[in-house]
This record gives sequence, C-alpha cells and structure tokens, in this order.
Amino acid sequence: MSLKTVYILAILLTVTAIMATTFSRSTDQVSTTLMSTKAVAAPIKKDSVASVKAFASVYKVLMSPRCMNCHPAGDIPLQGDDNHLHTMAPRRGTDGKGIYAMKCANCHQPTNTPGLHTPPGNPDWHLPPATMRMVFQGRTPQQLARQLVDPKLNGGKNMEKLLEHADDGLVLAGWNPGEGRTLPPLSHAEFKKAWTTWLQTGAYAPKP
Repeated sequence: MSLKTVYILAILLTVTAIMATTFSRSTDQVSTTLMSTKAVAAPIKKDSVASVKAFASVYKVLMSPRCMNCHPAGDIPLQGDDNHLHTMAPRRGTDGKGIYAMKCANCHQPTNTPGLHTPPGNPDWHLPPATMRMVFQGRTPQQLARQLVDPKLNGGKNMEKLLEHADDGLVLAGWNPGEGRTLPPLSHAEFKKAWTTWLQTGAYAPKP
C-alpha cells in the first residue's frame, strides 16, 4: 500500500469518527430536550386542594378586564376596566377577527398605539372564533375550569398545549395593555406559576 493511500485512508477515518461523535451528541441533545418537554407536560402529582387553590388565582386573572374583554358572552368585545360594550360595536365574525370593514386589525395595530386609552396592539389581535367562543364572561369558577380543560371547548388543546398557552402572544399582551389600563391582579410570572400548578396537580374544578 502506497504512502498516499495510507494518508487518504487516515483522513477518511478521522472524518468518519468526527461525524459519528457529532451525530451522537446531537441525538443525546434531542433526547434530553424531548425528556424535558415530557417532564413539563406530565402531571407532577394529583392534589385537589393545591389545584383548586391555584385555580383561584388563575380565575382572578381570567376575569380581569385584560382577559375577559376579549372573551365576552356575546359577539361584541368588551372595553375598558368597566367591561362596557366596545365602541362602534364591532362583531366577532367567523374567524374572530371582525366582519366587513370593521376588522380588528384596522384599529389594533401590531404594537400599542401611543397615547392614553388608544387601541392596544398585537400582530394577531382577535376574539376566539365563532366555532370556539371560549366565553369567560359570566362563568363561575367551576364552569370556567371545566371549560378550559375540555378539548371540545378549548380548541382541541391537550395538557402540553394548555401549559404552552400561558406564553401565547395575546395572553402576554394582557400585561402590556397600553396607557391608561389596569394590569391583571397578578404578574405574568405569578399567573403562569398558578396556571401550571393548577394543571399539573390535576386541573380540579372548584365546587359550586
């Protein structure tokens, strides 16, 4: 075997070894990530007392104007800290984004409009669609808790999707509502902790 052939074989073996090591590390990283995700999504331990207690905090946030105004009982969104019907009475529409010339995005821009009580913004501003209305207004704690975990009423969300929903863009917008609007009664971190605790301890609904 010539020296040139030996040299080429050595290079090929080195490259193969490097590729195998890299693949192994990548596989380990993917496995670790998947295990971490599954750990987060899986219930830690069912505890009805802790679960109901956590939902009491969740309920306070969901019933605040920053959440409930976009989850009305009717097809007109609510407005202001007093939850009055939205000025100009825009309608929900099939997709939750308004109808005809009165689309949500016509006034609600991608970011908050500067100024006191001007339209808050988000790139995907909308109400829940007509086929999945997700009403908060008028719901008791028990009714709302049951609704939130029912895939037929929550948009088909499983436990993992419900946990992720705490960081949804429109959910986060509740803590950046623009000038002149009150914030939810808990910080987002506190809300997320209560939301996660409620779900991971069994998602129990309070008694009537």
